[in-house]
Amino acid sequence: MSNDLAGVWEVALSDGVHRIEFEHGTTTGKRVIYVDGKEILRRDWMFKLVGKEAFSVGKSETKATINIDAVSGFAYEYTLEINGKSLKKYMENRSKVTSTWVLNLDGTDCRVVLEKDTMDVWCNGQNIETAGEFVDDGTETHFTLGDHNCCVKAVSSGKRRDGIIHTLLVDGTEIAECTE
Repeated sequence: MSNDLAGVWEVALSDGVHRIEFEHGTTTGKRVIYVDGKEILRRDWMFKLVGKEAFSVGKSETKATINIDAVSGFAYEYTLEINGKSLKKYMENRSKVTSTWVLNLDGTDCRVVLEKDTMDVWCNGQNIETAGEFVDDGTETHFTLGDHNCCVKAVSSGKRRDGIIHTLLVDGTEIAECTE
């Protein structure tokens, strides 16, 4: 990495938290994008110093764009968009469509993500095989992590505004949901 580092962002997706780094050489026009430390795009000798760079992030190849705008003189502003939304808006929306739990199982940190629209479960970047069933008060999505029996219970909150409440149980113990 050079001293042209212009922006660093952390993006939480279902397959993990990805670090995006952007280098912008304002004298050479160079643009370099790294995702999780790996160079994924390089442009040298760009004569136009402002513009956009599009790329994808994560296993689901989520669309990302870095916008380069001139603020004044030789000052630039760098913003990251995910799926066409500002990073802030994307993360706000994401908290509505996913639930995330972070726990330690047998000495290993686990990040479990439920995609509420598809009921897909991810653990540390791997899509987990699940079995769903209807129960008296909602649904249960069963899966295993190592030797541990896990279940995501989905029950109605009874309030239209709150919708469905998702709870992770590991070996019968409820795990607190985290906010990213």
